Amino acid sequence: MKLAVLLGDGMADEPIESLKGRTPLEAAHIPNMDMLAAQGLFGLARTVPTGMNPGSDTANLSVFGYDPKKYYTGRAPLEALNMGIEMGPDDVAFRCNIVNINDGVMCDFSGGHIESDYAKIVIEELAAASKYENIEFYPGVSYRHIVIWRNFPFQKVTDATPPHDITDREIADYLPAGEGADILNKIMELSKEVITSSQKIKDAASHFKGSPTSVWLWGGGTKPKADTLKERFGITGYTISAVDLIHGIGRAAGLKPLYVEGATGYIDTNYKGKAEALCEALKTSDYVYLHVESPDESGHEGSLKNKIKSIEDFDRLVVGPVWENLQQYDDFALLVMPDHPTPISTKTHSDDPVPFILYRSQGGGFPETEKASGYSEKEAEKSGVFIDQAHRLIEIMITGNLPA
Repeated sequence: MKLAVLLGDGMADEPIESLKGRTPLEAAHIPNMDMLAAQGLFGLARTVPTGMNPGSDTANLSVFGYDPKKYYTGRAPLEALNMGIEMGPDDVAFRCNIVNINDGVMCDFSGGHIESDYAKIVIEELAAASKYENIEFYPGVSYRHIVIWRNFPFQKVTDATPPHDITDREIADYLPAGEGADILNKIMELSKEVITSSQKIKDAASHFKGSPTSVWLWGGGTKPKADTLKERFGITGYTISAVDLIHGIGRAAGLKPLYVEGATGYIDTNYKGKAEALCEALKTSDYVYLHVESPDESGHEGSLKNKIKSIEDFDRLVVGPVWENLQQYDDFALLVMPDHPTPISTKTHSDDPVPFILYRSQGGGFPETEKASGYSEKEAEKSGVFIDQAHRLIEIMITGNLPA
């Protein structure tokens, strides 16, 4: 059996006045997802358990088939796992965003979508200036980096707010708090001095895209532990994404990362290349999880135009070609969904249930529902199908049976 997951990060939204009360999914031209919604099991799924933060980490864990209440230890350690950073049982990883803060306001959680070569210089200069021997800095991709605090000396991991949750807000009320927060805040203050004083950083500013002013530390956690998908279901496969988080979850699940040239995590990402990589990978594997970040990034920016475009590109360049390719297999299942909503109005995630489509070539024990007129939040709610625990979706893909 061939299993494919197509994840449009943050595609779901709320009704928007300028769209005459429609959501971006309703306004977008998405004939492939509309067709699948009319043919497959279509409904709503809760990807973020009640009481948990609606992050891409918790939500994607669910879609991968892991209950966040049981397996979630923090976002940063998942990314560290993909970056090959070894962590001991007493180590804590923190996500380190390069950001742009002006007059105490979080203006850009991505530092102007800083280029990786520029960002690496910033992180290396900050590491050189830091005096904490037990704190290590690891450059990643664009604005996304990792800090490891070896032998974390406190009982509880320091609480910190994701910077993409506070766009256009004053940062004073969202700074790291709790045990160890004083050191994290000192590092963040130090980064301001380093960025303004380092000659290497000044020289890089004239050659690369980006507008960094400091770093922001958040998403702390310890090393995750989980049974692999092979151990649980006997399946092996790959992840396709531009972000370390997805590949990190995949590695924890026993999957291998596939890196696609031109995959940026933004609206200019290589959709076509991702779809082609999935089709090639399915020739020799059971399962591929393809993730597209651009609808989420557009939601965080509050760009309705870009969000609609990214959804349409996802449908045209990913969903359509993958669906066509799957027709060569007698036995396959396709899951298409967002991980969480990223409403344009709030520029951050919500924990509302999301619309999903699950198509199985061999059918399944699914309830009879009215044929959907399209893929949207409203149509999914009308179907009456509700999966309260989205981590059960992988079982439905494999067995065709809904949870009791």
